[in-house]
Formats: sequence, C-alpha cells, structure tokens
Amino acid sequence: MCLAVPGRIESVEAGGDPMSRTGKVSFGGILKDVNLAYVPEAGVGDYVIVHVGFALNKVDEEEAKEVFQYLREMELADEAEPGGGTG
Repeated sequence: MCLAVPGRIESVEAGGDPMSRTGKVSFGGILKDVNLAYVPEAGVGDYVIVHVGFALNKVDEEEAKEVFQYLREMELADEAEPGGGTG
C-alpha cells in the first residue's frame, strides 16, 4: 500500500524552470528533497501532501496534524496485532 503523507516545507530551491522547483520537506524531523512543481503557491512553512517525492497539494496545519495522528494510531494498531503486524 502506498500513502501520501504530509510534510512541512523548510526551504525552497529557486530555479528558472517551474517544473524543476524543489524544496526540503520535513517529515517528523527527517528532511527529504521534494519536487514542488505541482504546488507553485506553496512556500516555506506550508504543509504539503507528498507521494513518491512529489508534493501533490497544499494542506493546512490542522489537516496535517490530523493525518499525523491517524498514522500514529495505525502504527500502534499494527504493533498490537499478533506477530507485530508483519505477517
């Protein structure tokens, strides 16, 4: 299963080609390079939904926090399954 997850834009790389616009996005403190071409309106401090290295859309902070909570609950439920949810 693939998930798109929210992250917070920490920096944006300025470039001449809008299709190659990238930035550093924080996922719980882990920074990843993300393509921001699909969200030209997004800037530093904004939250974006990211899937396979591409920011797909901008979300507000409350929606991002709600998704983080769902992901934590899924992780806890997975850990509670017999065998740790690995089989």
